[in-house]
Parts: sequence; structure tokens; C-alpha cells
Amino acid sequence: MARLRDDLWAVMEPVFKQILEHPFVTGLTDGSLPMESFAYYVAQDSHYLRDYARALALVAAKAPDESTLAMFAAHAQGAIEVEKQLHAGFAHDLQPAYATEFSSPVSPTTLAYTSYLLRVCSQGDFAQGLAAVLPCYWIYAEVGAALFTKSSPQPLFARWIETYGGEEFAGIVAAVLDAVDAVGRTAGAAQVSAMRDHVLTTSKYEWMFWDAGLRRETWPI
Repeated sequence: MARLRDDLWAVMEPVFKQILEHPFVTGLTDGSLPMESFAYYVAQDSHYLRDYARALALVAAKAPDESTLAMFAAHAQGAIEVEKQLHAGFAHDLQPAYATEFSSPVSPTTLAYTSYLLRVCSQGDFAQGLAAVLPCYWIYAEVGAALFTKSSPQPLFARWIETYGGEEFAGIVAAVLDAVDAVGRTAGAAQVSAMRDHVLTTSKYEWMFWDAGLRRETWPI
């Protein structure tokens, strides 16, 4: 019997392949990524995680059972903790040399991505919210796994890779994928179609987030 995760990955995979080839990601691996871009990315990731935590809390509130509710509630809290650790962990290394990039305001791409997440997770059902938040889990895990066997010559980049390429994060994503498959056992065609749309959209936002980091995106006016 086909699993819903396989269906959704088929939608996400073409975008994921382009993410792996993006100069931001290849620059993490070989150490060529400008440190200004990495500092900017860390700042935007911090902005992003605050609203991602809110999106996860909304998914938790609509969960079909107590164990799934508890899992996403814990992940919402975990996203806040990661946000704090990002600033605490990288602040020492990135400031004051990259203080401007490290303290950058919310970018257009970050705001667009989080606004989409919050809208879907607040207005849609559990399945739609789950689909919207899924690429952030899954793509990061796959990027981390792809880069984990490669040792970046830049210690800060290597630390980032270890965070998402390790077994702990893989276990978190595995549990989320089990929740996806549970939805798939009862979801109708219209519900699955909506989930495909959401994972495609947020997968594209993931690519845009890396790209905005490389460019150190600013508001045009």
C-alpha cells in the first residue's frame, strides 16, 4: 500500500534537488559561503522560527489524538528553544564583525513564508497544516543528511550541518512522517490534493529562503 509520505515527497523532490544545488548550500559544504550571508541567514532563521513555533502550535491544537497533539506542542516549544540557541550560540562568533547582518530585520521572503504558514495552519484543517509545516522538517533533514558525510572546512558551517544531519533530528522527522502516513490512511482525494499544493508551495519557500540568505535580501523601498 502506497504511503502518503511517498506521494508528497514526489512533489517535493524536484525542489529539494534544486536546493541541494543552490550556491548557499554548496557554499556551506565547501566553506565558500560568505560569512555575511551566513550571519544574515541565522538572523532570518531566528525570525522565522518564532512564527514557525506558532504554526506548530496551531497544528497541535487541531491534532486528531493526544499523542500527536503532545508531539507538535513539544516541537513548538523546541522551535523556540532552537531560536534562542541560534542567537546565543552564534552571537559570540558572528558579532561584532557581522552585527549588521546578524541583526537584520524580517526580510520580504521570511515574512511571506511565515504569513503563508500561519494562514494555512489557522484556517485549514490538521492535514493542511501538517502539509504546510512538513517541508521545513523534511527538507532540512535531507539537506543535513546529504551534507553530513562532508566535512565543511568552516567550523560554524560544520556546526550547522551537525545540527540537522544528526540522528536526533532524523528521529523527530521520522515521527512527523508517521503522522503524515496516519492522515493518508483516511484522507480523501480532495484532502490529499490540498496537501500536495501546500507542500509544493512551502518547498518553494524553502528554496527562496536559502536564496534570500545568499543575496542578503532587503526591502526594495
